[in-house]
Amino acid sequence: MTEATKSGEERARILSEALPYLLRYDEATVVIKYGGHAMGEEELAVTFGRDVAWLQLSGLYPVVVHGGGPQINAMLERLQIKSTFVDGLRITDEKMVEVVEMVLAGTVNKQVASLITAAGVTAVGISGKDGGLIRARKLMRTKKDPGSNIERVLDLGFVGEPEFVDTRVLTALRGAEIVPVIAPVGIGPEGRTYNINADTVAGAVAGALHAKRLLMLTDVPGVLDRDKKLIAELTCAEAEALIADGTVSGGMIPKVEHCVQAVRAGAEGAVILDGRIPHAILLELFTEHGAGTLIRP
Repeated sequence: MTEATKSGEERARILSEALPYLLRYDEATVVIKYGGHAMGEEELAVTFGRDVAWLQLSGLYPVVVHGGGPQINAMLERLQIKSTFVDGLRITDEKMVEVVEMVLAGTVNKQVASLITAAGVTAVGISGKDGGLIRARKLMRTKKDPGSNIERVLDLGFVGEPEFVDTRVLTALRGAEIVPVIAPVGIGPEGRTYNINADTVAGAVAGALHAKRLLMLTDVPGVLDRDKKLIAELTCAEAEALIADGTVSGGMIPKVEHCVQAVRAGAEGAVILDGRIPHAILLELFTEHGAGTLIRP
């Protein structure tokens, strides 16, 4: 048997083993939050575009929500606009929100859509403002003064959170077999633009669409226990308990919280997985053991 024949048989075996999973996810909605190293490295970006195209061609309905923090930082630096962060959230004034929208809904959004289209399916870049997709409200945060222990309200400017997701534009794109690529910008009262965290938008969209899966591509393998071993599956209650006892900490807390919120809002399950691994999406959906931590009801 030649090496070419062996290689062909291996590929056929892999496709055959994927059949039960293809049937499980046939016509299912899968919301993918795209960011981190998976978005920043060219080879991984091209692979991501192909994987999303593969999902669409295999009978699934992928919806992509992307971030763009590094690209925003680069543009602000070029324009000599200084950023200030509070608890990981960028304070966004009127001048800065224009830059954020320009980068997220412009350059980055079209680049991601182009990656998917180049792989063989039609993708269209939109923002949460298009068609009133994401109606936003101002995000309110409080912070305790360590000296006096008095809570004060933080004004983050034009930073928002989803109040309502109007899925009609997504339904229309699905009917036309077009992959939506969503920039995390929302529209508030009086037409104001709000910068929204991409994880928050992905969770809200997944819940509104009652997605089969929300896939959060991150720069970590998933949720780890105290021994730093990957936890394959958690209920929402178990995930919240890990936050409460400190097992889940730092930047993982909001990611886990957004997954829990998405599941409780209607998504069947949410997965935190390592976007640095090539084909992480396909490994999670179409192999027995998956590639991250599944959070379910």
